Amino acid sequence: MTTSETVDGAVGENAHFWPLEDLQALDFDPFLSRLMREEPIARIRLPYGDGDAWLVTRYADVKLVTTDPRFSRKALVERAVTSSSPHAIASKHAALNYADPPEVNRMRRVVARAFTGRSMQRLQPLAQRTADRLLDAMEQHGSPADLVEHLHGPFPLAVVADLLGIPEENRREMTGWANLIMSPGPAPESSKKAMATVRAAIVDLLEQRRAHPTGEDLAGVLAHATQTGELRDQEAVSLATAILVSGAHAVRNNSANMVYVLLTRPEQLARLRADRELIPQAVDELIRWIPHRSGVGIPRIAVADVEVGGVLIREGEAVYTSFLAANRDPAVFDDPDTLDFDRGPSAHMSFGNGPHHCVGSMLARMESELMLATLLDRYPRLALAVPPEQLEWQEGALIRGPKALPVTW
Repeated sequence: MTTSETVDGAVGENAHFWPLEDLQALDFDPFLSRLMREEPIARIRLPYGDGDAWLVTRYADVKLVTTDPRFSRKALVERAVTSSSPHAIASKHAALNYADPPEVNRMRRVVARAFTGRSMQRLQPLAQRTADRLLDAMEQHGSPADLVEHLHGPFPLAVVADLLGIPEENRREMTGWANLIMSPGPAPESSKKAMATVRAAIVDLLEQRRAHPTGEDLAGVLAHATQTGELRDQEAVSLATAILVSGAHAVRNNSANMVYVLLTRPEQLARLRADRELIPQAVDELIRWIPHRSGVGIPRIAVADVEVGGVLIREGEAVYTSFLAANRDPAVFDDPDTLDFDRGPSAHMSFGNGPHHCVGSMLARMESELMLATLLDRYPRLALAVPPEQLEWQEGALIRGPKALPVTW
């Protein structure tokens, strides 16, 4: 269980040390839950970096911090703050994650051209063929088999590679690259080497698209934007790399989490088997309820004094927001700790909020819905091959998920 202790913080205040210990399965972090209810604007210190930061956990306060221009991602570029990781997972230069409006809006407008309804219609049959091919191979392997190895690992990578337009021959071992890059552990050299390899592949891909233009895939969209001056070359490379790595890694773990939840809750699984029309609504609720990450993501820097939830945050201070805690705020969600497929559409924050809302959320939903529907269609007796308590989970990972998901059918 995650615990916290109090250490001397900035400005004469106290800060809670948050060690980010691995939790059991998908247990919600009790530290986050306690702060959201008892100290929603709190000082924290994370395992890496220097100093303290604010942590904001209530829904309304998270919404304010993520939309108010007085909280800046760009101001973070030249700053070292207390952190969940010893190294930056995303590049701080020319990246969507470290831009503020209007720059972030300019980059998002370009990327959005590859995430239209028409694009999803183009990708969905490709994704379905990929899922069917992967599951055909799993059946040839025989029961029991590991769904992470056979589906949740390769499927999201294939889909985001289709989105980008990466040739088949250039996709080998990309799953390993994504996992290394998204690992926050104390060996940043491996992560940096993996990132350099991925970026080099993206540079080559964009050069190919400039030489042989196409508007069908994301690489073509980005390459064209560099030719028209909408994007700098470095920005295009950074955007493509971030979408490839985060898209492959996050959906890998989140989709495996969803299947784990259903296989350990027979009544919920039975509802989806009986009513396939419920799948989109169920996926949305699973996205809200599952604590899909460890710790917190990228902070912001206050560029002016701002009062949030009755607490004064001073200019220059770092502020983290917890979307996980906001998704469990009882002021917004009735009985928030309960997984409820009848909840209906909800304004959860699992894909972020404001200018940095995930540009790939539509794709992630499509992938998750397709995987669940395909598994339900093909395997009416799908079940875990081992007791739930015997499953191994990712250790020290930014995105939580099972290492393996052995199943029978």
